[in-house]
Amino acid sequence: MALFPPSALDLKISAAVQSIQSPELDRVMILISWFGAFPVPMFMGLLIAIIFYLFKFRREALFVVLTFVSGAISSIIKIIVNRPRPTVNLVRIVEVAKQQSFPSGHMLFYTIFFGFLLVLMWNFKQLNSWLRAGVSVISAFLILTIPFSRIYLGAHWFTDVLGGFILGLICLYIIGAFYLKKNRL
Repeated sequence: MALFPPSALDLKISAAVQSIQSPELDRVMILISWFGAFPVPMFMGLLIAIIFYLFKFRREALFVVLTFVSGAISSIIKIIVNRPRPTVNLVRIVEVAKQQSFPSGHMLFYTIFFGFLLVLMWNFKQLNSWLRAGVSVISAFLILTIPFSRIYLGAHWFTDVLGGFILGLICLYIIGAFYLKKNRL
């Protein structure tokens, strides 16, 4: 922790997010984080890509698979930065995480993967409007709640999820721009 001591902001936000605790809230926060716990993202992403592929939307299937870049980006940056996770003497730890802390891989994945699903649902008019709305609501909900989940569970600091979100937005912008550019030709 000496190289990366938690900032006053990290400590304050962790204290605020963890100020309300209950076994029920623990379960909800664990469920929100479940979609980002390996191997769930791989199975979920491949399943969605296969569904698109089977319905002859091969390009969309390819771009869904491209969202897996989040895992490589997260792993590389975690190794380079090597920031330790929050510790039990500073925050309540509900979920013990193994890799380094920065950036939050869950936040990065949710931003890229569920963000790209939002891009698809917004632009993919071939799908039923109820399906598009449902996928959009679930995707937006997960993107908006994952930072609280990761901090509540004691798996990350605020700056970890912020870093994951910013990196995720950059990657989402690139993937989304390529998808939309090609789509308009």
